[in-house]
Amino acid sequence: MGKTTGFMEYDRKTTPYRKPDERIDNWEELYEPLSEEELQKQGARCMDCGIPFCHTGAEISGKSLGCPIHNLIPEWNDLVYRGKWKDALHRLHKTNNFPEFTGRVCPAPCEGSCVLGITDPAVAIKSIEQAIVDKGFEEGWIVPEPPETRTGKTVAIVGSGPAGLSAAAQLNKAGHKVTVYERADRIGGLLTYGIPNMKLDKSIVKRRIDILREEGIEFVTNTEIGTDIPATDLQEKFDAVILAGGATKPRDLPIDGRDLNGIHFAMEFLHADTKSLLDSDHEDGNFISAKDKNVIVIGGGDTGTDCVSTSLRHKCKDLTQFEILPKPPGERSEDNPWPQWPNVYKVDYGQEEAAERFGDDPRQYQVMTKKFVGDKDGNVKELHTVQIEWVTDENGRKRPEEIEGTEKVWKADLVLLAMGFLGPESPVLDQLEVEKDERSNAKAEHGAYDTNVEGVFAAGDMRRGQSLVVWAINEGRGAARECDRWLMGSTELP
Repeated sequence: MGKTTGFMEYDRKTTPYRKPDERIDNWEELYEPLSEEELQKQGARCMDCGIPFCHTGAEISGKSLGCPIHNLIPEWNDLVYRGKWKDALHRLHKTNNFPEFTGRVCPAPCEGSCVLGITDPAVAIKSIEQAIVDKGFEEGWIVPEPPETRTGKTVAIVGSGPAGLSAAAQLNKAGHKVTVYERADRIGGLLTYGIPNMKLDKSIVKRRIDILREEGIEFVTNTEIGTDIPATDLQEKFDAVILAGGATKPRDLPIDGRDLNGIHFAMEFLHADTKSLLDSDHEDGNFISAKDKNVIVIGGGDTGTDCVSTSLRHKCKDLTQFEILPKPPGERSEDNPWPQWPNVYKVDYGQEEAAERFGDDPRQYQVMTKKFVGDKDGNVKELHTVQIEWVTDENGRKRPEEIEGTEKVWKADLVLLAMGFLGPESPVLDQLEVEKDERSNAKAEHGAYDTNVEGVFAAGDMRRGQSLVVWAINEGRGAARECDRWLMGSTELP
């Protein structure tokens, strides 16, 4: 490293959000860029550690350590410190097809495994990554690079989320003719319709899609494989197929009153909102509005936070977010050591905005919803809940136990279920007779990605279950590598 004492000289600074009161009334991106001088200082904090864990990408006991796509983090940190931005971009693109996405929406497991983070605030890796790729676009360094030759092989990819797009980019680079099928009207999968615009501006997604299209990838929208086109048709038309349709089956809450009006899955809410925003700036009214409503979000993850932030922009009357787990500690607990991802309390952008509007973090912990109650017209009007505590049973497993006397009734005009996903929808897998694992995902080994059906590969959430964008990119790249090997007998894809 060029500045071996940088971590002792500079404090951590990350890409700041615009102030909550400035952003809460619009759909523009949250972020304000750091100055180039400040970013060089942040790069200088990378401490030339003997064994950098930030890019290990390992999984131990089901938990990720470091970057799943093995970004060459110390290298591009150093290059930024020395002002060699174009070289930094080159190193970044060697492992990551879409750093403009991960630099915005990835929770940064790399920072959780940063060696400096043992004693001090971790290096601002995510902020530096975003700055590198944004500068690359600003300077015109990122341009279409179609392959010089074609192999004559054809590949169909089902799903245009991060797994499908990264697989398409890599296979196209290898010279294969790639066609990506998407059932929505726009390409991008969850990047487009699962993540709100203020968190990931859709012009940024479209910018990359346009480059991929100019590089020779064909995109087919409004086409659901398994419904509009039988999945078996792809086997007949293409030399290989990659399934990257995501884990889109939401976890439900089958309690009394679930069929009342005003109770929606989170993705139903977020998808409709973004589509209406892109189609008409919300003028068409084709979305589920939270305006003047008492909103309750059930689920404390990233999707729940996105529902919180979107509801606030609709100008909801009130907002509460339920989390069934306990409130995380302020610091790592003994059973959550470095270099694991730190499970600690944090205030994300949505909760920060809710506190600005209503005066406090909207999250309520260890809350179990018991039933929904409706009015005479069949609309939800309230939720009944109880506090729970987590106890360990005789088998050593944690289970919730209700606390007597903690029952509570909450006003609710709109309830958003953001409790995660159970697995992929099954028509494509069933039609292709792809074997499933015990969680209903496409059965394929990580690193191999081949299913029981010859020439059919699976990647991303459709194979591993609900996960991070960065893991989807890891799997898309890996599936492309193994698909290329199967098609050609060998591969040069990483």
